[in-house]
Amino acid sequence: MRTRYDRLAELRGLDPVADHHRIYRTTAAYEFPLDLRLGLVLAFWRTFAVPSIATLLVATGETTERTERRTDDTGILMYTLIAHGLDSPEGRTATRRLNQLHRRFTISNDDYLYVLGTFIFSPARWIDAHGWRELCCHERTAMLTFYSTLGRRMNITGIPATWESFEHFYDAYEAEHFAYTPAAEQLMTATRSLLPLDPRLTAALLDRPLREATGIAEPPRWARALLSTTLTARNTWLRHAAGPRTRTWLEDGVVGRTYPDGYDLATIGPEKVEG
Repeated sequence: MRTRYDRLAELRGLDPVADHHRIYRTTAAYEFPLDLRLGLVLAFWRTFAVPSIATLLVATGETTERTERRTDDTGILMYTLIAHGLDSPEGRTATRRLNQLHRRFTISNDDYLYVLGTFIFSPARWIDAHGWRELCCHERTAMLTFYSTLGRRMNITGIPATWESFEHFYDAYEAEHFAYTPAAEQLMTATRSLLPLDPRLTAALLDRPLREATGIAEPPRWARALLSTTLTARNTWLRHAAGPRTRTWLEDGVVGRTYPDGYDLATIGPEKVEG
């Protein structure tokens, strides 16, 4: 009979660099599917706290005026990469589309580098703090390798080579750049429905710097307590009572609610984008 920790033992037997996609896909789809999805939502929100990024996001209108479609577009592209890998035909198409969507904007390399870091550290920190177990070193190396490779293919330069050095850049960038702007509050207001929770519970998911930068009030004590109790109960059950997940939603393909008839991965996103 398989136990909850059997898959972790299998991951530790792989090469975290050569097998980085297999490890990361397993982490994302089998070990922490809900946690990683939540972590990616939190990553999206963290970008709002950077004034230069928030200003651009409001200017495009995609996040504030076509919120659900914008969310689907991002989810489809990122989970296609996770499901199929960067070197698959689907992965190459998704990467090419990401480059097409971003190259029309003037974005600094440091802003690109920070956003890349949110995909690593926001989910990782959530899992370490609130998951049923912490990430192991192989999973961290695999995540870093996956996103560093993606970053290079998006022409991002100066990507730190180690987890520690990237984390140092990430934290220093937030300390220097996080600031409240009306644009950040507008973006957060438009996207809070991404999580179907009471707004006070959503606020409990956010740390103080992010709340202050996006105009979110401090959550009441009961919201923090309820979130903590719920997560503790869930993790106790996953750790001691639940068997390992045997099926992932990725097996049914990456879908979006705003694409009921399907989509062409090569043209996902705003219509007026030149190839």
